[in-house]
Amino acid sequence: MKRRDLLKGGLAAGAAMAVPVRGLAQAATVPAAPTALGQRDRALFEIARRELARAPAGILWKHDIVGIADFGLHSAYPRLHFVNLEQGSVNSYLCSHGSGSDPEHDGWLNWFSNVHGSNATSRGAYASRNWYTGQFGVSVRLMGLDPTNSNALDRAIVLHRAHYAERSHVDRWGRLGRSNGCFAMGVADFRIALQQLAGGRLLFADRLGLMPDGVPPPPPPGQLQLLNPQPNYGPRENPGVF
Repeated sequence: MKRRDLLKGGLAAGAAMAVPVRGLAQAATVPAAPTALGQRDRALFEIARRELARAPAGILWKHDIVGIADFGLHSAYPRLHFVNLEQGSVNSYLCSHGSGSDPEHDGWLNWFSNVHGSNATSRGAYASRNWYTGQFGVSVRLMGLDPTNSNALDRAIVLHRAHYAERSHVDRWGRLGRSNGCFAMGVADFRIALQQLAGGRLLFADRLGLMPDGVPPPPPPGQLQLLNPQPNYGPRENPGVF
């Protein structure tokens, strides 16, 4: 049996209790972006559709909601968007980035990295996997689908709750705290993520800089530096291990 088949089989088994078998074989039907959405949300809707189309067959178990983390925004802004393709809606939440991506701790992500020990955020698409109990309580494993985040499982890049990702932290310090590269959210927001983003859904991270309609853009951050080459948007393969 091939290594990739073993990986996919092991991941799928962890969610077998929650995912109907017939749902894995059905092709996803994604509606067009509703015209009632604003300009920013229509752009998010198109990104969600694009990333779903790039996902390898069988990797995703659900196609109704896509998470999009816009690290082109300051951490004081709600920048983790839950794009509901069935309802035609977008809801946004605070989300921390990695300390290695923001050494000055000024709230701006300066660069991405896929390197072990970098404590940086990685760019690219992820598939949410099973829950487990770790340092921050219940957390969601994330499997990187691009060369720029292929080490996500090995690096333990996950979705978890954290006190430094609460709105009260922004009110006091003007920015969120930093993770070790994980997607950290406040407690109440993380509960929503468990319901709407876990269970084999897609999460995409990039520097987009999409502000809500009518809100002026913030001043640009410092020069972007990448610790890894730009991703190759050809066929995806996850070389990590579970």
